[in-house]
Amino acid sequence: MKAVRKAKRERLHVTCEVTPHHFVLIDENVGDYDTNFKMNPPLRSRSDREALLAGLHDGSIDCIATDHAPHACNEKNQEFDHAPFGITGLETALGLCVAVLHGKQKMPLRRIIELLSTNPARVMGLQGRGSLAMGSHADVTIFDPAKKWTYRAAQSYSKSKNSPFDGWAMQGKLIATVVGGAIAFHG
Repeated sequence: MKAVRKAKRERLHVTCEVTPHHFVLIDENVGDYDTNFKMNPPLRSRSDREALLAGLHDGSIDCIATDHAPHACNEKNQEFDHAPFGITGLETALGLCVAVLHGKQKMPLRRIIELLSTNPARVMGLQGRGSLAMGSHADVTIFDPAKKWTYRAAQSYSKSKNSPFDGWAMQGKLIATVVGGAIAFHG
């Protein structure tokens, strides 16, 4: 975070992203080498997580990315050293962001939307994306920020179930996803 802040102060063209699993989990969560917690970069210390949370709050971090990395059960169900890096992240990203950043960290929902949508579109130069402005692409995620729910990996829409968040309480339930003006998902 120090390097990112320094580069931004020097007005260098630099962006920074973080994943929900890195601002929620820490290295101690790996426990007895549960491969659902094996990711790259690996989980770090509590102080590292606090630095990421501070970067999300102060604007040093531009985007939240899921780093969605699905793996077959047999790939993750082996010795920690041999298991591939990565977890699924699409279905838990919003629920973790709302529960942790908004619920516990008191981050405004507007900032969470910037981190998940507006800023990634800007960083990637995707004109007409990440906005509800007139003439923009009709790509919208509709969610209830107050709705609490529990993530169940077995009920995941993904064919892959490698998630460290199985059984976790979430907040911010997805209602529908609209892509190009058409409903792509309705929860």
